[in-house]
Amino acid sequence: MLIDTHCHLDAAEFGDDRQRVIDRARDAGVDAIVIPAVDRANFIAVRELAHSFPGGSYALGIHPICVPRASDDDLQVLEREVRASLDDPRFVGVGEIGLDFFIPELKTDAMRERQEFFYAAQLDLALRYGLPVILHVRRSQDILLKHLRRRPRIGGIGHAFNGSFQQAEQFIEQGFVLGLGGAMTFERALQIRRLASRLPIEALVLETDAPDIPPAWLESGSRNEPACVVGVAAVLAELRDTTVGQVKAATGANALRALPRLERCLAASAPLG
Repeated sequence: MLIDTHCHLDAAEFGDDRQRVIDRARDAGVDAIVIPAVDRANFIAVRELAHSFPGGSYALGIHPICVPRASDDDLQVLEREVRASLDDPRFVGVGEIGLDFFIPELKTDAMRERQEFFYAAQLDLALRYGLPVILHVRRSQDILLKHLRRRPRIGGIGHAFNGSFQQAEQFIEQGFVLGLGGAMTFERALQIRRLASRLPIEALVLETDAPDIPPAWLESGSRNEPACVVGVAAVLAELRDTTVGQVKAATGANALRALPRLERCLAASAPLG
């Protein structure tokens, strides 16, 4: 099973041809697409979009990049929307949440503290409702892990992972699988490619993060889209000296294990392919 575990399909970049993008993913053999929210403004959009095509699913959360414009009340709105989505077979977890210590304006002491407040609150929300999380991991691995260790195993996906081997092992110990996407397809991405080739296949899932993080084969400035996950699978197969079929089967099973509600989503509607 071929699953794009992270795609911002609601993004404005897809506004002119979103249905054609979905059709191309289907034609390429993509079975499911997970669409994470980023703030309260797109909670409804990702839900409606996930329901608009077979294999669509969604997560609800407040992205660390959106924290500067978020209010404490947004966390109450998030919990209300999560609670309302619990019976929805297309709803798979809490995300995209996490920490970003790369963007300069998010690295101030005040913003780091604010990000951690939102991250911790959303982890607690996931715990209350027994849901996995989709983590934004950017120069923040150790602090993310610190908060995870303070709680029972939550599990989920470490999106676009680019930490050390030791950090990867610690996320895996906390019940996470790690997302690999376009960055892995660049030959110069030595650390990510080492992780891709050496970590247990049971710890890996595929993603595009479309329209962001385009793979190496797209021309500069070209838009990434969920059909590109096919090429990501091929690169991972090459790095691991295995077949694309084996990569699809393993990473698909890993995605269903990391996001258990995704299996209910696929049972509720025919997959894209």
